[in-house]
Amino acid sequence: VRGPRFRKLKIGVGHRLDVKASGVFVLGIGHGNKLLTDLYNCHLTKVYTVGGLFGKATDDFSDTGNLVEKTTFDHITREKLERILAVIQGTNQKALLMYSNIDMKTQEAYELAVKGLIRPMGKSPPIITAVRCLQFALPEFQLEIHCLHETQQYLRKMVHEVGLELKSSAVCTQVRRIRDGVFTVDDALPRTQWNLQSIQEAIRNCQLKVETELEKTL
Repeated sequence: VRGPRFRKLKIGVGHRLDVKASGVFVLGIGHGNKLLTDLYNCHLTKVYTVGGLFGKATDDFSDTGNLVEKTTFDHITREKLERILAVIQGTNQKALLMYSNIDMKTQEAYELAVKGLIRPMGKSPPIITAVRCLQFALPEFQLEIHCLHETQQYLRKMVHEVGLELKSSAVCTQVRRIRDGVFTVDDALPRTQWNLQSIQEAIRNCQLKVETELEKTL
């Protein structure tokens, strides 16, 4: 889109995706740039589907990196994988409570927990709020990861560490963000719909969700 009306259009970027990741990527247009900052300050959860492959390790934890080693994986079962995921989730839950600065014995903490609003109100290390196995067919597996303050490389490294915990190795085959706060894949515009009409319609459709979340959280 170009012309006099759009010469001073400001476009801001939300939580970034690196070149090896895909999925929901939020942009702010005009006044939406301030809303992006407000949403960032809500510290909302993001959700990813992450693919993994047992049996090898690479220098960058992805399946396209330089091969470091090959390992066996026949001993791995879905039950063993899910036990490791439960440990990861439990450890991260403790970190979540620590960085949220909330007294868990109060009524306020109970109400926030019921609403799913317990989250760090400032900077914190990456925190996994939930993780589960979606698919398991050796040597491949797929995880659904709910997280805060992560990078996509952090998620790839997590796949690598899951492999080590299972006395094997693993590389990440895919990182796809399916939710960023209030925005989901259903809200996203594919490349074929990058036009003014579709963008205006997407903004209208998401406006109420954004306003409701900001009112609830801030």
